[in-house]
Amino acid sequence: MTKARKLYSSPSGDRWYLIRDASGEVFVRHEANLASGGNVAHMEIGAFLNAGRGPEQQELLRLIGTLLDDEVAHL
Repeated sequence: MTKARKLYSSPSGDRWYLIRDASGEVFVRHEANLASGGNVAHMEIGAFLNAGRGPEQQELLRLIGTLLDDEVAHL
């Protein structure tokens, strides 16, 4: 089963999703707005984060940070 979580929708209509497919692979799906051609691209997580510091990358980093909310390790 494929699972998806919307990361960000831009004012221009682009959308980014965090996806886990049936094989367990996790990646980011970018759906360009129709005016840009509506192309869909899949990106490896590292490549997505290295692509810039836009609001879509910031939202993924925020989501990753929430993993620490429930469990705090003392280092």
